[in-house]
Amino acid sequence: MSFFKRLKESISTKTEAVTSIFKDGLAKTRTAFVEKVEELITRRKKIDEEFYEELEEILIGADVGVSTVMQLIEELRAEVKKRKIEDAAELQPVLSEKLIELMKGDEEAGLRMAESGITVYLFVGVNGVGKTTTIGKLAHKFKSEGKSVLLAAGDTFRAGAIEQLEVWGQRVGVDVIKQQSGSDPAAVMYDAVQAAKQRGVDVLLCDTAGRLQNKTNLMEELNKIFRVIRRELPDAPHEVLLVLDATTGQNALSQAKLFGEKSGVTGLVLTKLDGTAKGGIVIAIRNELSLPVKLVGLGEKMGDLQQFDSEQFIHALFAGLIQRETADDAE
Repeated sequence: MSFFKRLKESISTKTEAVTSIFKDGLAKTRTAFVEKVEELITRRKKIDEEFYEELEEILIGADVGVSTVMQLIEELRAEVKKRKIEDAAELQPVLSEKLIELMKGDEEAGLRMAESGITVYLFVGVNGVGKTTTIGKLAHKFKSEGKSVLLAAGDTFRAGAIEQLEVWGQRVGVDVIKQQSGSDPAAVMYDAVQAAKQRGVDVLLCDTAGRLQNKTNLMEELNKIFRVIRRELPDAPHEVLLVLDATTGQNALSQAKLFGEKSGVTGLVLTKLDGTAKGGIVIAIRNELSLPVKLVGLGEKMGDLQQFDSEQFIHALFAGLIQRETADDAE
C-alpha cells in the first residue's frame, strides 16, 4: 500500500471536522510549499543536482529552516540511492514520509493533565503572539468537555491585558482571578491557586507577562510564579506552554530557543498558522528543538485551536496529491 494511501487511512479514523480545520488552516502553506514542489517535479523529470538545489530553495522559502532542510536533503539523497529512484514523481511520497518522521517526537503530543485534583497550565511568550486568545480558546475547549475552568490574569504589566482576559472569560463563561494593573504577578497566582482549591476546579489557566523591563527580570518573575504555584500544588504547573506566532517564522524559532532554555517550557503552541505561507516553521521547530508542538491555531473561530497532530499536518499539506492518487486508483 502506498504511503499516501496509508496516511489517508490513518486519517480516516479521525474526525472529519478536525481534518478540514487542518486543511483550511494550512491552505496558504500548501500553495507556497507543496504546489511549488509539484511544479518542480513536473518540470524536472530527472533527479539531479539542480533538482536538489531547487527543492532546497522551496523548503527554505517555506521556513523549514536551513539545518532541517540540509538534513532532509541528505536523507532524500540516501533514499533515492537505496531505492534506485530515477523519476522525480516518485520522490513526493518519500518526502512526505521523511517530513512525518522529522515531526514525530518520542513524547506524547497531548496536554498533560493532573491524575487527580487541579491541572495548572502556565502560558509564556512575548506580547502580541496570541497568548490571551489561546488561553480563551483552550478554556472554551475544556469547558465544552465538561470541565470547570478558572483563569489567572498574571500579565499585570501590559496595558489592557487583564481586561482582554476578562473579555475572554465572559465570552466563555469562566471566572478570572485578578488584581490591580501593575501588581505582583506571583501574588495573583497565589490567589488563583487558592481560589481553584476552594472551588475545586479542574483546570487553572495562567497568563504571564510577555515583557518586563529586561529579560532577566522576566525570567526571575517566571521563576517566582513557579515557586508560588509549586508550594501550593507540588506537581504543578503540569505544562509550561510557550506561545509563538507562526507568521514570524524564524523569529519564532529564536524566541523558542531563548524561552526554552530559561523558563522550563514543556510544550509549544503555534498560533496564526492559517495566516502564513511559512507553515514549514512547524517542521523546523519540531526538529531543531526537543520541544513538542502541543497546540496549533488554525483560524479565528473558537474551535480552531487544535491539538497538534503530525499526520493531520502532513495530510493537510499534501491533500491535493492524496486526493488525486485515490481518484486514479478508483478509476
